[in-house]
Amino acid sequence: MDERHHEMLAQVASMYYELEMTQSAIGNDLGLSRVKVYRLLKEARGEGVVQITVNWPMSRDGELERALKQRFGLRDAMVLQSSQEDQDQAVQRLGQLGARYLERILEGGMTLTVCLGRSTYEVIDAIRPGFQAHVHVAQALGSTPFAMQQMDSPALARQLAQKLGGEVLYLSSPMMADSKEAAEILRRQSGIERTLSASRRADVALLGIGNLDPKTSGFVKARLMTSDELADLRRDGAVGDIAGRVYAADGILHPCSCNDRVIGISLDELRGIPTTFTVAMGKNKGEAILGALRTGVINVLCTDDQAAGEVLRLQDV
Repeated sequence: MDERHHEMLAQVASMYYELEMTQSAIGNDLGLSRVKVYRLLKEARGEGVVQITVNWPMSRDGELERALKQRFGLRDAMVLQSSQEDQDQAVQRLGQLGARYLERILEGGMTLTVCLGRSTYEVIDAIRPGFQAHVHVAQALGSTPFAMQQMDSPALARQLAQKLGGEVLYLSSPMMADSKEAAEILRRQSGIERTLSASRRADVALLGIGNLDPKTSGFVKARLMTSDELADLRRDGAVGDIAGRVYAADGILHPCSCNDRVIGISLDELRGIPTTFTVAMGKNKGEAILGALRTGVINVLCTDDQAAGEVLRLQDV
């Protein structure tokens, strides 16, 4: 951006957001029309000259947190108390809770590996502007063929690295190869192996959990599976996916061909990462979260009271 234009955007934004001047007053001071001021303010937000963070109230359920830690041997658990807000607001608040946790534990020189998903997107989006931990970011899972804001691994990794002030290692491959043999060839490519190696050595992994619901599944949205194929997996005992790997209720990998075709970090490799931080919410994800906890991959869980209650209920069944 041209420096003079950048300065104009910053000046208009400062007058509006910091000095609390009206758009008309700003226009009178600078000799601009009110419409021009509005357009400059909109551009300032779009270009990142202005970044707005809404700090939602984050009441937590300490009793459920203690129960989760005790029952599943978690290092830490964060349980957001539900309210009457809509789903989008709830996910944003959970993302903010997860972001505050990351800001506390990340230190300079660390490597953070990240998988795609709605929840991980919200965590990344909620990291506060100016938080510069100089943390390197490694993409833990290949890219989907149809880019979506919340399902685009390279975009998530790039956004996170920019916020954390570190370098980014991209995984230049599809999330899922056409066959097991093709996946093995791709994993041996030098660029892909370099990023996967960095992911294995990461200090922290940021993960989401899918519940294989055809209406919301990333597999279906990315056109990696049809709704019927996903329904077949569920009928065959699969309950969820984490890092692109499908598992059963007991936490064991489901014996499906899709697991052999994933290009990304494996569950065994995730178990070797010191902090595996997973974000997921909603009662409808209870079964998937429980299965994920039983994989032994997760040691830090960020969820809400509806999901936590369902997980504990199912554990007792």
